[in-house]
Amino acid sequence: MPTTALHSSLCFSAHKPSSSSSSEDQSGFLLISSKPKSLLYKHPLWSPTHANISLQFKEKILCLEIMGVDSGKALSQNPSLHTASLHSIQEIVTFLESKGIHQKDLGRIFGMCPKVLTSDIKSELNPVFNFLSYELKVPDQNFRKVINKCPRLLISSVQNQLKPALFYLQRLGFNDIYALAYQDPILLVSSVEKTLIPKLNFLQSLGFSKEDAVGMVLRCPSLFTFSIENNFKPKFDYFAKEMNGSLDELKEFPQYFAFSLEKRIKPRHIEIVLRGIKVALPLMLKTTDEEFAELIRQGCG
Repeated sequence: MPTTALHSSLCFSAHKPSSSSSSEDQSGFLLISSKPKSLLYKHPLWSPTHANISLQFKEKILCLEIMGVDSGKALSQNPSLHTASLHSIQEIVTFLESKGIHQKDLGRIFGMCPKVLTSDIKSELNPVFNFLSYELKVPDQNFRKVINKCPRLLISSVQNQLKPALFYLQRLGFNDIYALAYQDPILLVSSVEKTLIPKLNFLQSLGFSKEDAVGMVLRCPSLFTFSIENNFKPKFDYFAKEMNGSLDELKEFPQYFAFSLEKRIKPRHIEIVLRGIKVALPLMLKTTDEEFAELIRQGCG
């Protein structure tokens, strides 16, 4: 039986168990049979490591693993999962599937965002899908595409995160909601105060005007996702000190910051210097290895 199919057959019983083989939690929710099904019993993860671990907890761990979730990591990142019932997890899974999310997507989604497993459907998850529908105009059949692109949408508050980020981005000039939904949804889960504004301010601190800095992030939205300390600073220092580059070059080609300093920028710049030729910044970085070698051979840029 394929792993992705085990979820429904092992974790969540599709029928009501008999009273002699089922147990209920304190809320009255029907849980998985207290006697493990044969496949569960034979699963290598079933072997008990601690005698005091409850049956329901073991089953919950197994169900997470069967769905492709690292249960240890999930429990560590989301302590509330310790007390979550199998029934509540089943409700989350059922809700997401009703929105077009496939079973094969769940392992990655829950692995990246284990908080989803204990989210409130009515007050937390459903508003996210309403936001996608009404604010970003995402049709129901495309929910899966957007969520898979950025699972963090599911654990983001609509009122405190998604709407403020959308408002700020639109004020800057990000008016293409299609691009925001399908290409750059990570910007919507980025903090305006802690991420977006500081990145823009840093670009201005390098000497760019606010207008130029905004133009750069509009041309290359991924600038908002780069680390100031690990990306912007070392790459700008190399560009200014070793390459003697101008701000105008970066204004026209902000994608410079998207390339690896050690694997692309430095080696190609050194090669150009050794050859004593000039190559425009976009050509130097965007070309394939074969195309760059040809540029070097021709000695022109």
